[in-house]
Amino acid sequence: MGSSVPIEAATEEIEHDVWEAGNALLRPPSSPDELLKLLNKAEGILSGICQEPSISTAKAILPMMNALISDEIFKHSDGNVQVAVASCLNELTRITAPDYSYSDELMQDIFKLFMTALKQLPRGTGMNLSRAENILNTMATIRTGVMMWDLELDDMVVEMFELFFDT
Repeated sequence: MGSSVPIEAATEEIEHDVWEAGNALLRPPSSPDELLKLLNKAEGILSGICQEPSISTAKAILPMMNALISDEIFKHSDGNVQVAVASCLNELTRITAPDYSYSDELMQDIFKLFMTALKQLPRGTGMNLSRAENILNTMATIRTGVMMWDLELDDMVVEMFELFFDT
């Protein structure tokens, strides 16, 4: 019979990992490849955090939340980085749902970034396609469309459905 790690220890490890990854992203590397490595790590950590986390986990996520919306990362020109950032923000949206992770204005920009990632569905390959599929799955699960309607993003909802029908 194998040993099991107590839940508290596992939670502390996740909190430590997400805090460290978030702080690393607050000082992003200039190389897109190095940034992608950090985003891949962040995405993996975030995917292991349950919805409505404990207060201590929510606090540990804050550096990550701040890093992902920094201009250096959120407005990065590399398409692969954009999709990876969208995927990380998608995980944060899942974790904090049904509440919004950020201000209404920023959520609108985040949903636009999700649309950028979803455009990978018809032509994407590899990680970008996988991330786009995960974003779509999470959007369906947490009813992101309803969140978009709440923010009166009617045109974006229509654009999203047009994308799906064209795919």
